Order: sequence, then structure tokens, then C-alpha cells
Amino acid sequence: MSKTLVAIVGRQNVGKSTLLNRVAGKRLAIVEDLPGTTRDRVFAGVSWRGFEFTLIDTGGLEPGAQSVMAMDVKEQVEAAIDEADVIIFLVDVKSGVIPSDFEVSDMLRRVSKPVILVANKADNPRLETAAVEFYELGLGEPMVVSAHHGLGFPELLDRVVSLLPPAPPAEAESGILKIAIAGRPNVGKSMLLNALVGEKRAIVHEVPGTTRDAVDTLFEFDGHEMLLIDTAGIRRRGRLGRGIEFYSVIRSLRAIDRADVVLLVMDASELVTAQDMHVAGYIQQAVKGVVLVVNKWDLVTEKNQDEWNTAIRGQFKFMAYAPVLYLSAKFGQGVAQILPQASQIYQERMKRLPTAQVNNVIQQAVAGHNLPRIGRKRLKILYVTQTEVSPPTFVFFVNDAKIIHFSYQRYLENKLREAFGFAGTPIRLTFKSRGES
Repeated sequence: MSKTLVAIVGRQNVGKSTLLNRVAGKRLAIVEDLPGTTRDRVFAGVSWRGFEFTLIDTGGLEPGAQSVMAMDVKEQVEAAIDEADVIIFLVDVKSGVIPSDFEVSDMLRRVSKPVILVANKADNPRLETAAVEFYELGLGEPMVVSAHHGLGFPELLDRVVSLLPPAPPAEAESGILKIAIAGRPNVGKSMLLNALVGEKRAIVHEVPGTTRDAVDTLFEFDGHEMLLIDTAGIRRRGRLGRGIEFYSVIRSLRAIDRADVVLLVMDASELVTAQDMHVAGYIQQAVKGVVLVVNKWDLVTEKNQDEWNTAIRGQFKFMAYAPVLYLSAKFGQGVAQILPQASQIYQERMKRLPTAQVNNVIQQAVAGHNLPRIGRKRLKILYVTQTEVSPPTFVFFVNDAKIIHFSYQRYLENKLREAFGFAGTPIRLTFKSRGES
């Protein structure tokens, strides 16, 4: 998910969700959908003409309304506006300008963010012409679209990317190990941060959701600078509240994206929950190094780690490379293991191998296992090279990449790990057919 955010705001029933779903559903440049609330997709990663951003839907504003739901939605929208780099203000050309539109436009004029006024539901030339009345809102010329029919979207996306801020320089160039502390609410993440740095840098509280923003703590360990990023707890789909708590999920995902290594913190008194698996899925999708941290170990009476390891490994089969640590942040037990482990994983992620060694291992792997085939055509691996670090990435040049299937790819990955390690980090394998650039 891109760190650049574009928020869609407006009153109820102007087509905000339809607009987001149109961008996503028409595959104009969709990168991925990310889970939001229990109903419509609420945010989606988008790429357009080489630019990437996250498009966010929000609830419909009801200016002046005093119900609990209306106030919750208002808080959500205000948080979205605060987080966004660009704002799409959506209005309904069929309804024309109404008092609620003026109230929303007054709110947007007070923020120092680019605002694009977009008149939706312009389904015919007459309605396109009617959009001129929205000049009254004082936000410039309205762009005309029809989310239902998919009209006007290339122009809208061009306008969006023209207003995006410049991409920040890549943090990876700093050489500082960045460690994100992630997990569901109330597993002890902030307390773990305090235990790691040896002083109170983050508020520790028993109420879930205390940490609403990612908190960066720069410190030195064993002669090396490190950056610790505490995050708000990530809740699973269907459990996300509106307002600030909802947007804390976006900040948490950003923190995972920024990190080299993620400490996935779990509660020993209630392992392993669906939320834990959900967070692990985000970490895997981001291809980050990971340590499975079992916190509150002091609450466990039967401390048979072999049995615990078996149970945890059974749940996290897709992260077989991840080390498991047992600790109590509250009492400082086992905390000293974490930073050396994270440092080791970082070194594994930065490992670069000579091409000759990689090819030698793969040749031996090929000789020891039947090659997959489609019909009479058998796979041939012509050449392998490591192209990137963090994460380690290997490109396999083959006769036909379509012959590769998941089980054989996993076999090759296991052979690379047996030969070269890569403990704690995923590795990427890319297969290119002969002649493919």
C-alpha cells in the first residue's frame, strides 16, 4: 500500500463507494484491495501512469446531525482529511447544489490540502452542462464524471497524480535497521518498546487502542543505530471502528511497509487468534523480515516450549522461516533476545550471493528432483541470478515459466534456504521465459 493517500469525501448518496469501486473494478490500475469495514471496500492501492497512491472511501457527511452514528462518521472523515495528501470532494450533479454541499466545502477550504471538486452522476450531456452550478462552492472548476458508467476517469486520475506530493527518498538508503512492532490491540506492543529502549518512550495503558499513531524511537544498540516503530493494534476485517481507530490501521500498515523487520507480538494467554494470522498476512504480503513474539509468557503455567513451537508452527506454516521468541515485556524476561535476533534477520535480508554459487545449488536441486512438465514439454532452468536484496530476490531464466507450479517453486526455495540460510526473511523467486526481458 502506497504511503500517499487520496480521500473521497462528500455528503451521503453522492456515489463515493461507487467511485472507488469503479477505479478498482475496472482495473484502471488496481494494485491490491485491502480489507476495511464489513461492507464496501474502503481503501484500495492504485497505480496510474507510474504513480502510486491509496484511495480511501469515507462515510457520508451529515452536517449538523447529532446522532452517535453521524458523529462517528464525521470523526472518520475528519481523520481522513487530516491523513490525506489530496482530497476528492464528490457532489451529485443530479441533485444540484444543496446546503450540505456548502457546509462540506466550507470545511475543506479551511484545510491546506489540494481539493478536487468532482461532479458525479453526469450520465448525459445535459447533466454535464448542469455541473457548472457547482462553481458556487468556491473550489474551482468541477470535474465531471459518471462513476456508474465509468466516464471521465482517465482525466480525474490524471488530475489526482498531478497534485500528489513528490515521493520521499527511499529510507532503505539510510542504513538504519527499522523494526516495526505490530499486532492486534492490547498484546503489549508499547510496553515492549519501553522494555527494548530501557525508558518510557510510549504511553502504556491497559485499554486497547491507546497508540493511535506510529511512534518512531531512534536509539543505539551494540554500536548501531536502530529505529523502532510502535504501531496501533490491527484489528481483523469486520472489527474496524470508524474515526481515528479506523485510520490507525492505515498507519500500522504504513509502519509495516517502512520496516525491514517486523515483531509480530501475540498474547500467550490467547494464542493463536484470527487477528494474529491477519496481521501475519499483511507482513507476508509486504515481504518483510519477521519475528514471532509470544508476549505475556509470565502468565503461562505449563512452559513446554517444544509443544508451543509445534502449535505455533502449525498455525504459521506459511512463515516457516520465522523465529519464535517467548518473553514478558512487563518483567523484562527474554527481551534481550529480540534486538540481536532482528539484527541477524536484517543481515540475512542484505545477503548477496555470487551467481556461480546460486547456480551450483540449483543445478544440484534439479538433479535431485523430477522436473515438472506440461504434456510433453519439460521445464528447463537455464540460469539463475540474485537481482536484489531486502528481500533477497532470485530470477530464474527458464524455457517456459508457465510450467512452474507452486510445489516446485517451494522445493527450489527450500533448497536455497538449506544452502544459504535466509532465516527470518521471505525470499522472492521470479521465473522468466527464454527471451523475456
